[in-house]
Amino acid sequence: MEITVADIAKLRKMTGAGMMDCKKALQEAEGDFEKAKDIIREKGKLVASKRADRTATEGVVVTKIVGGKAYMVCLACETDFVAKNSEFSATANTILETAVANDAADMEALLACKVGDVTVNDLVTEKSGQTGEKVELPFYGRIEAAYCAAYVHTNAKLGTIIGFNKEVDAAVAKDVAMQATAMAPVSISAADCPAEVIEKERAIGREQARLDGKPEAMLDKIAEGKVNKFLKENTLLSQALVKNPKQSVEQFIKEADKEATVVAYQRFSLND
Repeated sequence: MEITVADIAKLRKMTGAGMMDCKKALQEAEGDFEKAKDIIREKGKLVASKRADRTATEGVVVTKIVGGKAYMVCLACETDFVAKNSEFSATANTILETAVANDAADMEALLACKVGDVTVNDLVTEKSGQTGEKVELPFYGRIEAAYCAAYVHTNAKLGTIIGFNKEVDAAVAKDVAMQATAMAPVSISAADCPAEVIEKERAIGREQARLDGKPEAMLDKIAEGKVNKFLKENTLLSQALVKNPKQSVEQFIKEADKEATVVAYQRFSLND
C-alpha cells in the first residue's frame, strides 16, 4: 500500500522516531500504525542492546520544585550533539513531569510509571532507537522539606536539589545550592556523613602517617586530625563559602536566619 507523507508525519508525532524509520516501519506494518509503533519500539530495544557496553557521559539534568518537594532527573546519552537536541531535552522534561505527577518515590517507581501507553523504562529504550545511541536514566532524586531550592549548572550536566527546615531568602537558597553543585560535599554535616566514608579517610590518614615515619602510638591521633580536616572541607555546612572563604556555609545561612539550616540534599553530575 502507498505510505503518504501525512502517514509518516503522524507516526513521527506518535513515536518521536525519524522520518525514514517511520516510513520503513509503516511499510513493514503495511500501514497499520499500532504494528508500526511496535516495530519502532523493537528497534529501540535492539539499538539499546547493541550499545549496552557504550558509555553515556553526555546528557541533561532537569529539576522541578512543587511545594515542599524537589525532583531531579538526568537523561544521559553518548554525544553532546544528541544531548543538545531539543527533542532529547523534551524527553528529559517529560520524564521529570511524570515523576512529579506520580510523586515517584525512587528510580524503580519512576521507571514503572506510564507515559501514555508505555513505561518510562520503555520510553528511554525507545529514545535509543530514535537517536542510535545508548540512552539511559542514570539518576533520579526526590527530597522533601519545608523549603526547597534547585540549581543546574550552565552545561546542564550537573545539578543539586536542596531542602531547608524553613523558608529562607531565595538568593541565600540559590547560593547554597550553587555551593553544593560546585563543591560536591559528601553530606550535609559530619553527623550524616556515611560511616564507611569516615572510616576510609581514617584508614588513609593512618597509612599516610605510617609512611611519613610517625610513631605507631601517634597514628590514631594523626588519623583523627585528618578525618576532622576532611569533614570540614567536604561536608556542606562546614565548607568555606566559595563567594566568601572567610565564612562557612552554616555561618552564611545563620547570618540570614539564625534558625535556618539544610535538612535535605542530593547532587548528581555526569562527570563524577
